[in-house]
Amino acid sequence: MSIKQRDVKVLDCTIRDGGLVNNWDFSQAFVRTLYQALSRSGVDYMELGYKNSPKLHHLPNAGPWAYLTEDLIRETIGEKTNTKLSALVDIGRVDDRDIVHRSESYLDLIRVACYLKDVDKGIDLASKFHALGYETTLNIMAVSHAKENDLNEALEVLNESPVDVVYVVDSFGSLLQRDIEYLVAKFQKFAPKKALGIHTHNNMQMAFANTLTAIEQGVTFLDASVFGMGRAAGNCPTELLVSQLHGTRYDVRPLLEPLEKLFIPMREKVEWGYTIPYAITGMLDEHPRTAMALRASADKDKYLDFYEKLTTVEPHTAP
Repeated sequence: MSIKQRDVKVLDCTIRDGGLVNNWDFSQAFVRTLYQALSRSGVDYMELGYKNSPKLHHLPNAGPWAYLTEDLIRETIGEKTNTKLSALVDIGRVDDRDIVHRSESYLDLIRVACYLKDVDKGIDLASKFHALGYETTLNIMAVSHAKENDLNEALEVLNESPVDVVYVVDSFGSLLQRDIEYLVAKFQKFAPKKALGIHTHNNMQMAFANTLTAIEQGVTFLDASVFGMGRAAGNCPTELLVSQLHGTRYDVRPLLEPLEKLFIPMREKVEWGYTIPYAITGMLDEHPRTAMALRASADKDKYLDFYEKLTTVEPHTAP
């Protein structure tokens, strides 16, 4: 079956994941322009940021998209189109009492991100959002570090939960196409009742290819970001993905003007995308925080030293 025949949904997470690059410092005009462009391109969902509660999780100097409010969303978006709106929450960082019923909200989808050890908490939180009328996903982060039996058991529990979509998340950008095939097959085996999603990072320049592989394996919810904007090496580029989804509702052309006028100037001020330090952390299946710290230092291009620090085993010294 060709890509164009599959019933897929594209979720653009530029503002949420891209906010990790610029501390969510997007103007309302920027977000509104992007929403309108994504709508014209046929993108199904736009993730506006986090719905975490500032009383539980304080980020200094963070822009408004780190703590979404209904007033901000309504004022920015104006009249909604067919492109639905999404927000993401982290376990332990949101008070579910702060979430209004979907009938009172501009949001359609709330996604819950958690590590494997907290899947039970994630299901509990997503179930509350489900009861409030929202579409829900559970995004299992750092799946490349998951232990086989623990992942199988978690997926079996998820299969019986109200969660609509379960995501394979390549948090460290370390997965190859064979890994995507293996994980998708596992998710399908142990959570057959659930739609599946894919969220990729581009540390080893595999985000786009891995997303296409996931589609071929039957994954239907596809995360992407314009110009790949996202933490560290960034994500699968929305414009590339849309260009390969040949259904009538997808069109890359509306994305080219904001790419030219909004993203190119921003990319000159803040860095994201493939670089050697991010590639190294991807090769080693490690969190990119060490590479991010390197890129912010005076030694940002000392690749060999960085690699040796990460791969050298410290000698054991007797007490």
